[in-house]
Parts: sequence; structure tokens; C-alpha cells
Amino acid sequence: MKPTLLIMAAGMASRYGSMKQIQQFGPSGETIMDYSIYDAIKAGFEKVVFIIRKDFAEDFKAIFEPKLQGKIKTEYVYQEMTAFTEGYQAPADRTKPWGTSHAILCAQPSINEPFAVINADDFYGQDAFQKAYDFLVKEANDQTFALVGYQLENTLSENGSVSRGVCEVDADNNLVQINERLKVYEEDGKIVYEEADGSKHPIGDTAKASMNFWCFTPTLFPFLQEEFRKFLAQSGQELKAEFLIPYSADRYIKDGKGVIKVIPTAAQWFGVTYKEDAPVVKQRLEAEIAAGKYPQRLW
Repeated sequence: MKPTLLIMAAGMASRYGSMKQIQQFGPSGETIMDYSIYDAIKAGFEKVVFIIRKDFAEDFKAIFEPKLQGKIKTEYVYQEMTAFTEGYQAPADRTKPWGTSHAILCAQPSINEPFAVINADDFYGQDAFQKAYDFLVKEANDQTFALVGYQLENTLSENGSVSRGVCEVDADNNLVQINERLKVYEEDGKIVYEEADGSKHPIGDTAKASMNFWCFTPTLFPFLQEEFRKFLAQSGQELKAEFLIPYSADRYIKDGKGVIKVIPTAAQWFGVTYKEDAPVVKQRLEAEIAAGKYPQRLW
């Protein structure tokens, strides 16, 4: 059974101020997602599942169905406030989705095979998709998941500090934990992170960053359901509390359910954290095309 690619495209894009998942960056009107799907097809993925908002479904399908038809199977799932809550009553004035782990949980009906998870608005690079595919086909099992780990310098923005999950690994390259660093930037040729009190700390040259590119098997779903139950009991009445993948991965490791391998990639990651990043994304895509990695028109 060939692996599936699960794309999280239900986010509100609050920082960027628009539905950036469908912004056109490529020379022929391609979105960042188009490049991810193109790379996934090239690596061997045969199905893509989109997690989207129901109120956006028709517009979204109108964009992607015509160009993907006959190239890869497509399915759509909706991240809705009531999904998988088992009747739990959320606060009436909560508008924020429950978070990325809940988004994955919402995809359970569409996935019965090993699968990779990515963000819709991040460019991950061909090497990352090939390595994820190879892992899912050859190594993934019910106790062995993976995370694609990027070289930290390949994930920074030229337009300000970024928040990054920095991976801590053991001698076997298994994930120990993800340390959330809220202000990461380059200063005097060194990568540093800044604490709330303004103190700065260097991050080692070999550090790997998590950019939310995960590899799982369907055994993740019952685990997430149980964890979501706990999350709702503890934090469900908080308007902005989120059930997030790094937290779930941490619980998975610490509860002894299995291991999460960190697969290193030298691929260049880029995304749109700030509006000022948009021209940079276009330039980088043009450079990838000039280098022969992608055609001028993807589809």
C-alpha cells in the first residue's frame, strides 16, 4: 500500500492576514502546495488528503481538482470544531480551530496506510519528500514514526526572528524532545535564540529544526483520540488552547509508545512567515526552476 500525503490547509493564516495557502508564487500561478504535491508524486506518493475548512471547500476544490485530475488521487476532510470531541461542549465564543493534532485526527476516515504530514504553506524540497517516502515504505511501523529534520540555517527568515522547534536527539538519532524557541535569528554569523528576558543563547551548528513534516502509520489515530480526550478535559475551556503535533509527539515518546526517528535533510525550507517573505519565496522558486529542478509550468 503506497503512502499518502496529508496536507494541513485549514489554518486561519492570522499572522499573514490572508489565505496564504492559495497565494500564487510560481511563474505559472502555482501555490507553494503545488510544489509539494509535485515533489510527492515524483517521490512515489499516490494519494493526497487535504485538511481544509468546510466553508472554503468549493473554492479550494475549484483550484486544485482541474490540475491534479489523473495525476494523484485527492480526498478532502474538514477540521470542524465538533469533530472527534465525543460530545464535549466547547466554549460558545471559541473560533480558533483545536490545533494541528486535531487536524490530523480529522483525517482518520480517509487514511488506512502510512502517511506523511506537511503544512500547506511551507516549501520542503525534493530531498525531504524522497526521504519521507523511503522511510514510510521501508521503515515505518506501529512503533516507529519519523520527523524530517532541517538544518536550522536553512529555515531562517531574512525579515525577522522566527519561532522554531529545535530537535534534541539521542545517539540513535531518535527524537528526545522538541524545544520550542520563540525568537531564533542569525547574529554575527551565529544562530541564536532569545529568551523572554532578552538573554541570548547560541544554537549548535548541527541542530535540526522541525518544520512539521512528519511520517506516521494509522496507529497514530487512536493515540491522538485518547490524547485529545485528555486535552479537552484539561484545556478545552481555554479559548486559545491548541492540541499541537509537537506536544503529541512528546507524549508519544515519553509514554513509551515507540520512537520517532529524525531524518536529516539538507533541503532548503522556505515559507511565508511575514508578508515581506513573499518576494523572497518567488525568487527562491525562480532559482529552483533555473537550476532545472522544476519546469516553468508544473501541471
